[in-house]
Amino acid sequence: MLINFSIENWMSFRDRTVFTMTATKEQQHGDRLARLKKYRLRALPTAVIYGGNASGKTNFFKAINFAKHYITRGSLPDYQIYVEPFLLNEDKRKNPVSFTFEILVDKDIYELSFTLSAIKVIEEKLTKVTSSSEKVLYHRKGDNPDPKLHSSIVNSRLMFAFEGTRDNQLFLTNSVSQKVTTFLPVYKWFAETLVLVAPDTRFESFEHFITEGSLLHDTMNAILPNLDTGITHLGGEEISMDNLPFPEELKQKLIEEVRKNVAVKIRNKDEQIIVTRTDNELLAHKLYTYHKDSKGKDIRFEMSQESDGTRRIIDLLPAILDLVNTRIPKVFIIDEIDRSLHSLLIRQLLEVFLSSCSESSRKQLLFTTHDLLLMNQTLFRRDEMWITERDSDGSSRMISFSEYEDIRNDKDILKSYLQGRMGGIPKNMAKSAWDTE
Repeated sequence: MLINFSIENWMSFRDRTVFTMTATKEQQHGDRLARLKKYRLRALPTAVIYGGNASGKTNFFKAINFAKHYITRGSLPDYQIYVEPFLLNEDKRKNPVSFTFEILVDKDIYELSFTLSAIKVIEEKLTKVTSSSEKVLYHRKGDNPDPKLHSSIVNSRLMFAFEGTRDNQLFLTNSVSQKVTTFLPVYKWFAETLVLVAPDTRFESFEHFITEGSLLHDTMNAILPNLDTGITHLGGEEISMDNLPFPEELKQKLIEEVRKNVAVKIRNKDEQIIVTRTDNELLAHKLYTYHKDSKGKDIRFEMSQESDGTRRIIDLLPAILDLVNTRIPKVFIIDEIDRSLHSLLIRQLLEVFLSSCSESSRKQLLFTTHDLLLMNQTLFRRDEMWITERDSDGSSRMISFSEYEDIRNDKDILKSYLQGRMGGIPKNMAKSAWDTE
């Protein structure tokens, strides 16, 4: 689970910005909160981030996406780190960027922080948080050759990995690449537990939903007919890997990266192709939808014949169902969940997810949206709703609804938001026809 995340000097986030999934003392929808008894805290299963255009919502998503890839894939020797500092201030343009994650891995909380310039890691620290104290596992700072390893983990292999860590990569990343398992659970959280879904995602891993008889396939085909798309079920037709209309570089990437029991969905124009690995062989299936004609006969449709909204449902539904059905903790972060989707359909998907959450579950769904009809306390708690807004100097900030003292459980949040009392909308649109006072 994600407990806290902070960024500083990243894109439009000039100042340190803290985002938390820790619940407040609010009692509303309390039955779905994850209870971490060891730490005496309750974690939120969901967070929704609202805000006007260019307010910083997508920059927040990009920050986590950058950090995930930098941790899990590292950087090439002698290559610059692709940091994006705040550009509207001369000092900030020259300053490093900083990231801090506080995450639940199995039953323990870890805090990973790192500060980067374009050419090197300036500081990196991993701390294990206990119920009563903190244990710094390592602290790497500047050009200091001493990693300050905790006495409980010091060994020759770890020291060897540290000495071989390049200036432009994390010690955490290099230790895993050197097959040192000391920090592997933290690395795997970023590699496997944290899943990001962008609006234009073209190469993403999902669990199998094309294989007949699999749980996700059967559940997908049970739910789709109830989503008013006209689709009765999905199906796939096997095609030869040699006939895939992809460049050789992509085919090679598939060969190298597609693991056993993982399906990779690739969008080629309006086609959707699923690539899986069975033993040592790659298999490809082209995805089709099926509709009933007036006589009840199944008619096969190309994906290009479906609407943008229907294709978006097919993109998102496996992620939602994965969260609902799996017992493995997952954290999904979706940018622009409402793209091409009707408000009531999004709400239906969210209700399916939220109904599956309990004090023992360890799954989370975070998303950004422009859909104001989701700004409703019957669906979300106040501490689950956030606003991003950009100040006159171009810097972004994030504010939780729980910080507004005058928002009661029965208050019409949407009306207050549209009147501009809570920020997050273009200033020249505040106090419009919605302002009845």
